[in-house]
Amino acid sequence: MSFWEYLSTRHQQLLTDAFQHASAVFQCMVIATLLGVLIAVVAYRSGWGGSLAISSTATILTIPSLAAIGLLIPLVGLGVAPTVITLTLYGLLPIVRNAIVGLRGVDPALVDAATGIGMSRTARLCRVELPLAWPPILTGIRVSTQMLMGIAAIAAYASGPGLGNEIFRGIASLGSANAINQVLAGTLGIIVLALLFDAAYVLLGRLTIPRGIRA
Repeated sequence: MSFWEYLSTRHQQLLTDAFQHASAVFQCMVIATLLGVLIAVVAYRSGWGGSLAISSTATILTIPSLAAIGLLIPLVGLGVAPTVITLTLYGLLPIVRNAIVGLRGVDPALVDAATGIGMSRTARLCRVELPLAWPPILTGIRVSTQMLMGIAAIAAYASGPGLGNEIFRGIASLGSANAINQVLAGTLGIIVLALLFDAAYVLLGRLTIPRGIRA
């Protein structure tokens, strides 16, 4: 069976796996973004706090993803739970690092001006600092998403959702007629999803970042 014939006969299952893969990455990115920005907001004013936040999240990436999922299985079981925890933790570093850099890069004169017109610290953060730090934060989100697209395939080891199941099935049946087709379909599917997500982030940047800041 050729690759195109395999796609035509398995397209429903592949679309389902692709949707589950994209959904898992998207949901974990939302959680990672909220946590990452929160960590950055707490830590960016302190030199040691920022270094601790970046070092801690960087340490997570030194753990092999397969090992991380394997260690979580006895604690939370198989399926979605270890996938969500692993992807969320792995997605933190680029977001935390870029958010800290972005918040520290805000012009102090703008913060002083906001203080001068009576804005509270929370109002300054939400209306001045975070909007100006949004471009580097968005860049961090893009980097994290690309990483998680690949790491999410490992979730199939723990019976997680996504295109990794297609890849693992192909690897487990190497030598059979459709083994290469399965691995290739899963791999190409992940690449396509990564490109679609990145295009969406480019569009989001154009819609949310003023031209003056982009320039």
